[in-house]
Amino acid sequence: MAIKKNELYSSLWASCDELRGGMDASQYKDYVLTLLFMKYVSDKYRGDPYGMIVVPQGASFDDMIALKGDKEIGDKINKIISALAEENDLKGVIDVADFNDEEKIGKGKEMVDRLTKLIGTFEGLDMSSNRADGDDLLGDAYEYLMRHFATESGKSKGQFYTPSEVSRILAKVIGITSDTAQDASVYDPTCGSGSLLLKANDEAPRGLSIYGQEMDNATSALARMNMILHDNATAKIVQGNTLSSPEWKDANGKLKTFDFAVANPPFSNKNWTSGLNPHEDEFGRFVWGIPPEKNGDYTFLLHIIKSLKSTGKGAVILPHGVLFRGNAESRIRENLIKQGYIKGIIGLPANLFYGTGIPACIIVIDKDDAQARKGLFMVDASKGFMKEGNKNRLRSQDIHKIVDVFTKYLELPGFSRVVPLAEIVSNDYNLNIPRYIDSSEPEDQHDLSAHLQGGIPNRDIDAMDNYWQVFASLRATLFTGDRAGYSKSLVAANNVKSTILNHHEFKAFAGQSLEPFTAWSESAALKSIAIGDKPKQLIHDISEALLNRYAGRPLLSKYDIYQILMDYWAEVMQDDVYVLAQDGWPAGKVLRELVARKGEKLKETSDLTINKIKYKAELIPPALIVQRYFAAEQAQLDVLQAKLDNATQELDSFIEENSAEDGGLADALNDKDKVTKVSVTARLKLAADPEERAALKQVQKLFDAETRGKKAVKDAQDALDLAVFKHYPSLNEADIKALIVDDKWLAILCERIEAEIERITQQLANRVKQLDERYAEPLPAITQSVEQLSNKVAGHLKAMGLAL
Repeated sequence: MAIKKNELYSSLWASCDELRGGMDASQYKDYVLTLLFMKYVSDKYRGDPYGMIVVPQGASFDDMIALKGDKEIGDKINKIISALAEENDLKGVIDVADFNDEEKIGKGKEMVDRLTKLIGTFEGLDMSSNRADGDDLLGDAYEYLMRHFATESGKSKGQFYTPSEVSRILAKVIGITSDTAQDASVYDPTCGSGSLLLKANDEAPRGLSIYGQEMDNATSALARMNMILHDNATAKIVQGNTLSSPEWKDANGKLKTFDFAVANPPFSNKNWTSGLNPHEDEFGRFVWGIPPEKNGDYTFLLHIIKSLKSTGKGAVILPHGVLFRGNAESRIRENLIKQGYIKGIIGLPANLFYGTGIPACIIVIDKDDAQARKGLFMVDASKGFMKEGNKNRLRSQDIHKIVDVFTKYLELPGFSRVVPLAEIVSNDYNLNIPRYIDSSEPEDQHDLSAHLQGGIPNRDIDAMDNYWQVFASLRATLFTGDRAGYSKSLVAANNVKSTILNHHEFKAFAGQSLEPFTAWSESAALKSIAIGDKPKQLIHDISEALLNRYAGRPLLSKYDIYQILMDYWAEVMQDDVYVLAQDGWPAGKVLRELVARKGEKLKETSDLTINKIKYKAELIPPALIVQRYFAAEQAQLDVLQAKLDNATQELDSFIEENSAEDGGLADALNDKDKVTKVSVTARLKLAADPEERAALKQVQKLFDAETRGKKAVKDAQDALDLAVFKHYPSLNEADIKALIVDDKWLAILCERIEAEIERITQQLANRVKQLDERYAEPLPAITQSVEQLSNKVAGHLKAMGLAL
């Protein structure tokens, strides 16, 4: 059975628990990722004489498993890794972590136990069969781990990873298309762990020739492993300082040029001149100006421009300051704009990156027809993100919107526009985005006349015209004319939402808003998923189709609807589709028995327990089986549960009423001041007072009733669980498809879209209510009310003899 993505991720992240404490995340990532690599290549290439990686005798993960409990486990793991590295020219790549380091892993038994458990975590993962064609399951897991390592590493150690969401934007805006030739090249001079290069490569159907350079030795090793895990073993990644010693040169000693380039260089590098004299640069990278000695932000941008072919395209992440800082940077910026190299700028939200919280931007370079360029395309995407822990993170809809707008040159108010070169020149070549795009929210202004005389300003009501375009008569239901330029509310503030929900125009809108979803669900052909399908291609196709279905729909944002599908894909559908693409629809019948490893407690939550054996449903939760096939039994169980709840409530109420100091159950309290069945039975043998005995007998009856209720519920639940358990094997393919697609996927998606429709209504209701309450009492009425209350207080004070 295929491993689900989220299960694989959680298992790998749990493996880090074995190493936490001895070192920080920037260090233990090397151990975990090395074992992930060893397990993957062992499962995939063991016994394959034509594989990209040769696994020699005695150098596989199986050989590590044999070391569990061995007193020399650390040293022997190092030798196994070294043997694999030697055979495959991976010295200095996979043997960076020292598994025999007592300071980090512990001494003696502590090291043996820790490494034994760490190997055990990977042992149960069969990675040989967990690659749906075209989907880098292990590569994605590697990226998942690195994102979490970057999060845990903190500011000083997060530079090895660029958030995948940002990487996707760079990859999609540099002009790679389905027609891009296989021999086209992509380059990253500060490649880190290689995520930017891989995302760019993903955009080319036939792949690209990958080149990268990374200064940090351990990080360049991560990149090499990352390339192999993503089936790009031929990628050329080297370690070294790109500025002082660039690796990639042509036969004449000049910088090699590439078709595409992507980069996320270190921000504001103060040591960029180390080993380099920019005034005598042999590669001519600084002909447009030399960056400040203590700020190298422009250095890598200039290096990339020089490293691109005459039609080359690139994208670089830099801090916002490069757009507007003066002096040397201002001269470089002016020269680059005059050359026409800068195609566009995308402003990003703050706090996206590991290692810094400052906002950044993407500068898109395009040498093709640079001299003919008459302006720049600017995007202010700083407002679109979600919070995740202490970082901000771009959502799927934010990425899609940015890419759509940039690649299609769509001008959206407050978000994007083409800025003519003349306008930039008039601003002294300052590219600060707020100078050209106003993305601020309009201020909600109060109307002084309305506060003085009452009424709701018509201009505020007119501002909701996007609603009135859809609900033509709803405005007349909610408002009526008052005086010139003002209206009054016809509906009490607390009844506004219900009035909107019950209005015939809203009901029509709600129904019409679900029509695209219904049409999409039929055309998506989700029941046609077959073994060998590509999950990533599937989600791309169906998400684009849903986005297009909702394009141009009033009030609803197609990107919000798109996000609903992408969120559910990440939560549930992705795992389900990966299983179906590898094991087919019969996987829906599978109930996996959960077995704890020796000496460990079972952590995974079970779906069913039959005869004390715990089972986990692979694709179809038992609740869906019950809903479709055992509704009557569930209804009967609900009745029994309601009776039990009533019995428990009656028991609790009786105990509460009679447990006071003078109550009949006061002497039946146990050491913990609780009345229990045992304490009542014990007290009944001693009690002589008739009232106390009556209370004790009554509570005893209530305890018995609750016990019978609990037994009835348990028996009914056990019977239902057994019936469900026995029903799984009888499911045919049509049943399974209906349960997964109709009852599970589409039902949840429909509920969430309905919630989005209601959210739109809530926004309207909130605004109407806000305006009604804001101007409900004009100032004269408030003044009169205050005067009346003041007189009333003065009268009371006078009556009390306290008048002044």
